[in-house]
Amino acid sequence: MDQISKTVDQTKLDAIVTRAIGDLSAGYGGVMVSLGHRLGLYRGLAGAGPLSSRELASRTGCAERYVREWLGSQVAGGYVAYHAISDTYELTPEQALVLADEDSPYFIPNAWAVPASMWSDEDKAVEAFRTGKGIAWGDHDGRLFCGVAAFYRNAYRASLVAEWLPALDGVVEKLQAGALVADVGCGHGHSTVLMAEAFPASEFRGFDTHPQSVAEARTIAARAGVSGRTHFATARANDYPGAGYDLICFFDCLHDMGDPVAAAMHAARAIAPGGTVMLVEPFANDHVEDNVSPVARIYYSASTTICCAHAISDGGRMVLGAQAGEARLADVFRKAGFSHFRQALATPFNLILEARL
Repeated sequence: MDQISKTVDQTKLDAIVTRAIGDLSAGYGGVMVSLGHRLGLYRGLAGAGPLSSRELASRTGCAERYVREWLGSQVAGGYVAYHAISDTYELTPEQALVLADEDSPYFIPNAWAVPASMWSDEDKAVEAFRTGKGIAWGDHDGRLFCGVAAFYRNAYRASLVAEWLPALDGVVEKLQAGALVADVGCGHGHSTVLMAEAFPASEFRGFDTHPQSVAEARTIAARAGVSGRTHFATARANDYPGAGYDLICFFDCLHDMGDPVAAAMHAARAIAPGGTVMLVEPFANDHVEDNVSPVARIYYSASTTICCAHAISDGGRMVLGAQAGEARLADVFRKAGFSHFRQALATPFNLILEARL
């Protein structure tokens, strides 16, 4: 250690300590965000103008002393505005979009359920690292499923119908006329239901290996009034029933599979002539050195304990990880016999890719 200390650059040391403290602060802050969401504190502030801690406590049925301390954490983190002259707190319209509006594409509180589940599953991750064994999706803390579904729901709601589907060649026209669609790895079915609501002439089938998610998907479809045109079943990506699908979708799930080539090969067998595979994956460049950003860090971290862990539990023939990149994904579909593969669209969070035979 003495030798190391002699070679330390103090400026670089200060920079990494500052970053580490910032990360620690964010971890603490995430707990506060989750509490604020669950207790309705952000909703109590939204659109109300400046409120005292006592007023907010009264509006939300919480104890004032706890609310006051929580508000201090929000001011310190830049999530709530403070007016010193009146000792009141206010949620700006921009802050409300991120913290209070549950239908906003920027809404973030639900996402904190994912790292909460990762902490809860830490012992499982330690064992996986030491043994090389996988962790199946259904073996994780229950907050993972709800957190992932709720977080992706708003992103899909904002972009799937308005931007992603129109980026594919001729797909919207087929959906409007009446198409058969498979949503593979559908989870809670938010993507399936969004498409069903937008294209009433088409039929949608959602498949997932997690029975509890399939049951939730049916409930969500019924609530949306599209049960007659959406059908959900428990099935793997390489054996789901049916053929003649005009559109087969993989939403943020192919990289979780233990044999993505087998999944792509099954899609090749199930797809209709002239049909399209829509692949939505976490945004990634093809090389590690080009994936240095807060978003990439989130994806690599989740991939370590969730995505790769499930793929390994699923056989692990090819463990892509959440930062696979377009080149590796294209190779999967070429091995499965697809001759056409292109990037239709890219966002800071997703790659939207199109494959055809």
